[in-house]
Amino acid sequence: MEFVHTPHAPQPAGHYSQAIIHNGSVYVAGQLPIDPEDPDAERGSVGDQTRRVLANIAAILDAAGSGLDRVVQMTIYVSDISQWGEVNKVYAQVMGMHRPARAVVPVKDLHYGYALEVQAIAALKEG
Repeated sequence: MEFVHTPHAPQPAGHYSQAIIHNGSVYVAGQLPIDPEDPDAERGSVGDQTRRVLANIAAILDAAGSGLDRVVQMTIYVSDISQWGEVNKVYAQVMGMHRPARAVVPVKDLHYGYALEVQAIAALKEG
């Protein structure tokens, strides 16, 4: 196993790694839409939060030798399912034609009042 760390995504706030590489796959821990350069920045809309959290995941995947185009599965935890339409709209814009397997899980509350948290599994780039 290899532990992944990048300063271009939020630093772990507990006893976990941003991601772990194992057997050709990258397992990204649940990420909140925290701006790594300004952790106290305004949260913004749910669309803004969706872009930010996917940018954080992209940075972690890049550091691991993968990318959003290599994601095989994502789990999206949303604190307000009524906002799902906007989350899905921005998700589709960011992911483009790539459509990994996905689960959407409504939850009561997320840390620090964020609207969503996302975890991912991706394949490493070949070669």
